[in-house]
Amino acid sequence: MNLNKVSIEDIDISGKRVFIRVDFNVPLDTNGGALTIADDTRIRSTLPTINYAIDQGAKIILCSHHGRPDGKPEPEHSLALVATRLGRLLKKDVLFAPDCIGQAVESLAATLAPGDVLLIENVRFHPGEMNNHESFAKALAAHADVYINDAFGAAHRDHASITGITRFVQTTAMGLLLRKEVRYLESAMASPTRPFVAILGGAKVSGKIGVIDNLGKTVDKVVIGGGMAFTFLKALGLEIGASVVEDDMLDDARKIYQHAIERGIKFYLPVDCVVATHLGADAETKIVSVQEIPHDWIGVDIGPASARLFEEVIENAKTILWNGPMGVFEIDAFSRGTFAVAHAVGHAYAMSIVGGGDTGLAVHRAHESENMSFISTGGGAALQLLEGNSLPGLAALPDSPI
Repeated sequence: MNLNKVSIEDIDISGKRVFIRVDFNVPLDTNGGALTIADDTRIRSTLPTINYAIDQGAKIILCSHHGRPDGKPEPEHSLALVATRLGRLLKKDVLFAPDCIGQAVESLAATLAPGDVLLIENVRFHPGEMNNHESFAKALAAHADVYINDAFGAAHRDHASITGITRFVQTTAMGLLLRKEVRYLESAMASPTRPFVAILGGAKVSGKIGVIDNLGKTVDKVVIGGGMAFTFLKALGLEIGASVVEDDMLDDARKIYQHAIERGIKFYLPVDCVVATHLGADAETKIVSVQEIPHDWIGVDIGPASARLFEEVIENAKTILWNGPMGVFEIDAFSRGTFAVAHAVGHAYAMSIVGGGDTGLAVHRAHESENMSFISTGGGAALQLLEGNSLPGLAALPDSPI
């Protein structure tokens, strides 16, 4: 797949209605019963594209999803909060449309002057978005003279606002964030400065198997943490108590480990872990070696010896790719391993690329965001690209002639 696509800087957008698909699927917190934005990284990441369009005198219409509202309006997934935060970041008024298609939206869009910004309501409030209905894609396209995809976090989806709309807008291109995301991940895979260390965590081996296989062609060292580590440990003959495991992936895990060793890749698994009686902040916990996990106890984080081992591996790296937390970091008592890795990556003299989703949130909570070279805004899209697979959202855009 050609990843070199026409970008917003390659086309004339002055005075035109520019429909920008962004990814404002931000995490929310409930404080005293009121919803607030917990992390606005995804909003901030799209500011260069939006500001460029403002400077060019475009009439800007922003489109995003939030959550999985199942094709009907759900107040907790409204983008109204995002419109307020975006206006604060842009230091200008942002209009908000209570729907994403229809006469009311078209009337608002018709009032836009050059440099104005309109955010339309969550596209997933309509079933036509995730089902990629042609009629819904056409209705979205009615707002646009130019379509820009800047939503890397949704670029792996074959949805109406990602791929369907491109069939009905003559001029399409990638935004500055999407271009930056693709270039960082492509450079890490194609020509990394060595040693190249991949840190993989999260719950499931099945979600990372393609990545591990593809990374095996370029990576020097692999660090495994999170729930997926217990599948590897069980595959190597250890008892893992009541820890999360994918029994149908044991053979694959064994093969992955063996192939890595055969290729000369250094493969690091936890040597100790934090175990708990159950998944809860009130659980009893203790630190044990991976050979001594008690029956009916659950592994919830890497232990201090594993953290030190992983820190030593990370310290000598020149390129680091990190996707997946080391444990159930959302619970404070189980967050130390993930935060230790975040601090190690943040202070390494290396190009550090952090996968989106949970990993990005963990880095934010560890206060290490500013120390990372690049934090991807898309977990699933990053994984798909790292597997060497095509992204529908990219494939739908025209190739650059250069």
